[in-house]
Amino acid sequence: MAGGLKEVRERIGSVQNTMQITSAMKMVSAAKLRRAQDAITRMRPYAEKIQAILANVSATLDSSDGVFSEERKINKALVVAITSNRGLCGGFNNNSMKIANTAIAKHQENGSEVFVLPLGKKAFESFEREGYSFAEGFGDAALTVFDNLDFDTVSEIAQTIMNGFVTKQWDSVELSYSQFKNAAVQIPTHEPYLPLLPVSDETTSTDYILEPSREEIVENILPNALKVQLYKALLDSNAAEHGARMTAMHSATENAGDLLQELKISYNKARQASITTEILEIVAGSEALGA
Repeated sequence: MAGGLKEVRERIGSVQNTMQITSAMKMVSAAKLRRAQDAITRMRPYAEKIQAILANVSATLDSSDGVFSEERKINKALVVAITSNRGLCGGFNNNSMKIANTAIAKHQENGSEVFVLPLGKKAFESFEREGYSFAEGFGDAALTVFDNLDFDTVSEIAQTIMNGFVTKQWDSVELSYSQFKNAAVQIPTHEPYLPLLPVSDETTSTDYILEPSREEIVENILPNALKVQLYKALLDSNAAEHGARMTAMHSATENAGDLLQELKISYNKARQASITTEILEIVAGSEALGA
């Protein structure tokens, strides 16, 4: 019985240590989530509005001007998969990778050659295991983008993507990531990036007076809007990651607490049984001596 009590005590100590770790990770994620949530809530309205406006404007440009709205047969496709650098965030990474793999499979069924750009170590590791072809020209962005997540860093990645589309290195570009809704809900999202497509709802279409000229819009405003769109996706994914990790660590802490309560009950029962047994042995010995 003593061996059993020792084993239960060790398990209780192990669970208590785990609770301390998961509770600390939850607090860290909560602090990071506040900053990430503030960043995406400030960025999202601007990014969504400028994306809708410029999709309309791009549709009005002719083929010689609209280099980013040129639709062509998709012989080569680029899928940008955004995940986190770390795990312990529930199903966050798996959900993002699942929707990216679905898009890749669809392109492959249509006979397109698919290149992947993983942004986040978990996406890089997953695609590397599966043997997909990585897009070239991005350096170590796959592993370092979240180490310094700012607009300048993302702009370089977006510019390389745009250059590849213009030079027909790939004929379409799509983004796969998890959109932040709240701390408990992340929405796996797959959206087109290039070419810029006009809005599908004709009731929302608007005729714009172009000022400055079309050439300046193509050279400056459209590329900047595409950089903003990628930056928004990365901010969304960053906030979603911290929300998912905070929720996962909260659940882990609660589960550890439930397990700890069960172990304490088991320990008390075993200890009580051990004491009762010892008392019975003493009484039996006393009676034997008295006889």
